[in-house]
Amino acid sequence: MNTFWVTLSASVIVVLLSIASLPLLNNNANYLKYLRRSSSEVADLVVTNGTIYTSDDSLPFADSMAISNSRILRVGNYSSIKKLARTLTKELNLHGKIVVPGFIDSHVHFIPGGLQMARVELRGVNTKDLFVEKIRKAVANVKEGSWLLGGGWNNDIWGGDLPMAAWIDSVTPHNPVWLARMDGHMGLANTLALTLAGISRNNENPNGGAIIRNNDGEPTGLLIDSAMKLVLPHIPEASVDERREALLRASSHALKRGVTTVVDFGRYFPGSSPEYPWDDFSDVYRWADLSGNMMTRICLFFPMETWSRLVDLMSKSGRVLSQWIYLGGVKAFADGSLGSNSAFFHEPYADDLNNYGLQVVDLDSLYNMTFSSDKSGLQVSIHAIGDRANDLILDMYASVASDKQIRDRRFRIEHAQHLAPGTVARFGEQSVVASVQPDHLLDDADSASKKLGCERAERGSYLFKSLLTKNAQLAFGSDWPVCDFWISSLYVSVSTRFPVNSFVMCFFCCLFQVADINPLKSIRTSMKRVPPGWEKAWIPSECLCLKDALNAYTISAAHACFLDKYVGSLSPGKYADFVVLSTNSWEDFATEVFANVEATYVGGFKAYSIRPEDKSE
Repeated sequence: MNTFWVTLSASVIVVLLSIASLPLLNNNANYLKYLRRSSSEVADLVVTNGTIYTSDDSLPFADSMAISNSRILRVGNYSSIKKLARTLTKELNLHGKIVVPGFIDSHVHFIPGGLQMARVELRGVNTKDLFVEKIRKAVANVKEGSWLLGGGWNNDIWGGDLPMAAWIDSVTPHNPVWLARMDGHMGLANTLALTLAGISRNNENPNGGAIIRNNDGEPTGLLIDSAMKLVLPHIPEASVDERREALLRASSHALKRGVTTVVDFGRYFPGSSPEYPWDDFSDVYRWADLSGNMMTRICLFFPMETWSRLVDLMSKSGRVLSQWIYLGGVKAFADGSLGSNSAFFHEPYADDLNNYGLQVVDLDSLYNMTFSSDKSGLQVSIHAIGDRANDLILDMYASVASDKQIRDRRFRIEHAQHLAPGTVARFGEQSVVASVQPDHLLDDADSASKKLGCERAERGSYLFKSLLTKNAQLAFGSDWPVCDFWISSLYVSVSTRFPVNSFVMCFFCCLFQVADINPLKSIRTSMKRVPPGWEKAWIPSECLCLKDALNAYTISAAHACFLDKYVGSLSPGKYADFVVLSTNSWEDFATEVFANVEATYVGGFKAYSIRPEDKSE
């Protein structure tokens, strides 16, 4: 009997020692370095008494962590962390709250998002008086002479009367105004905007559109369809100051949602100038970095046709410009969108049997640019939504990688929404990142069934779980502020009617915006997959667990843009970017996924708090 207990006790001790030594087995060099130095290090901040999910498989959970010089010093239990505290060390007591790594949004258009936030939102306005009041308040914050833009109005909900320029002229005497209806087929211009556009009773209706007139033949301010082209080209490009303000606005919004790093694909879409992202890099991001106005970390992607320019920049400055700005790679487009029937498929659309979608780029040209970009060491990312577009890009990636130069490429496909049978496995086999946006499925569930047929849609749409099962790298993002309509208008509608600048594109986005930066909502979507008005999940077999969804917004997202050495997990040596959530029950969080962001820390400093009176730790 004594021998039995001795043996058992020894076994228990071995197990306990093994568990205690798990952090030592971490193969992260930074971890070992920081651990060796820990005896002489002093923490600036210790975070205690919480449930800390690290996104680091070597130590998934802890209750405390220490931070020094903006980086994680140690993660573990309180007894090991308190040793690093001194008189001047501050303490953040979580009172049992959950902490997760700062979220990384893998696909945004950051400055367009900030520009869109300044627009007048008219959705839900149900009276003429409220319509006018919204415009009056908005114009008070706009400089004299600047355009006031907005949209989303629906005259049906206030009785059907169409708005007129006369409604708003008295409150907008010094600012041209353009306000689009919710469907995008009609817009209201005030009299000053009509004058700037040269629209009078003498104008004839353009083909495919109409200028609405009163009984005297005078324009009322309403323009329908192609008549909008008379006004839209007069909307000026956003100024440098407006874009700088947009960055600050977008950054504050992201921090409220717990996002500490974004992968920014910029003001670049089919039909727009490839110079826009470069202008923003020099005029906005460089300015913000040098002036101390950066609040979130940014990984920048540039139009693929400018790949050689990015190579030159990297050769001079490297990939890491500062703790805030990272040069990512290049992006191109393979097809359009599902909503516009321009996503490229192997089979025709169920509601348009002669249409397979659009291949929006010449494949030979795309291959040559991809090959050159890859050979120069750039990361390549390509937009592909339809199953045929995804197969074409995977084929091209396989061909480019067949040059026998083995290296860590991390090719990306943005969206990867609809995949043919057998395609899922190729992502894992080829180590291609699937950069996906969970919230898009909320709107696509109904439209995909109509456009593709129920069986085909459910067989190949938003296959998150299948991709992970086949060892694909999954990175979550929002595509903020883009929606399906924007992609449609970019290639199919707007750019074929008149030249447009990125400011107009941002305006169109404002009308139909459905994408928002909201990782907690997206995580819930990926786990529940229940579209609005539905009672059950769409394709329930593709629902994720909380761990997989969190990782797709943290460590996997960091790996997808080569930032996993710096962010993505709460591991020693990485930046101390983390989010405090409103819940203190991991079980409830994993089941219902209901939580809010209470505070966001960047580099160990509080960048956002739901309680404005809180001072930075």
